[in-house]
Amino acid sequence: MLFSEQNFRRGEFCGSIEVICGSMFSGKTEELIRRLKRAQIAKLNVEIFKPKTDTRYDENAVVSHDLNSIQSTPVAHSSSILLLGTNTQVVGIDEAQFFDDNLPDVCNKLALKGIRVIIAGLDMDFQGKPFGPMPALLAIAEHVTKVNAVCMQCGSPAVYSYRTAANDAKILLGEKDSYEPRCRACYNALG
Repeated sequence: MLFSEQNFRRGEFCGSIEVICGSMFSGKTEELIRRLKRAQIAKLNVEIFKPKTDTRYDENAVVSHDLNSIQSTPVAHSSSILLLGTNTQVVGIDEAQFFDDNLPDVCNKLALKGIRVIIAGLDMDFQGKPFGPMPALLAIAEHVTKVNAVCMQCGSPAVYSYRTAANDAKILLGEKDSYEPRCRACYNALG
């Protein structure tokens, strides 16, 4: 079907962008996997992508901290998603903060083709600053879900990823050995 303004007004192109964001250990990937598995149950054509650099649990699968998983394709650049996501109705993208700044443009192109795009990623880095392409993705998304972890200091809802490892690198792939979720008060008081 060719894209035309008339078809667009009739709603024949109903793609969308959904973003699931929050701190580490908040259930972002778990929610992404849940939505993608539901799309598969509905017999939709689903393609899932993750950054090639994220090999913490598995090189070819998106894996949550609870060890739920779904097969994915690791890619080095967001532009590869356009090449690999053919004949697809739903595209899932995990760890979006690690992708290049072209990811929002890629997601817009997919949505304009009628594809439902579901993205999960950290909205802030360990310094509490917006992370990678996430701010732009949040701005263009039709649906945003912000999930909270539990503060490891006081038990309140946590929105920050506090780095416990002595390392100042912007990107440090890690788990509970390197990070813990914290609420605003504990992040700023103990940080």
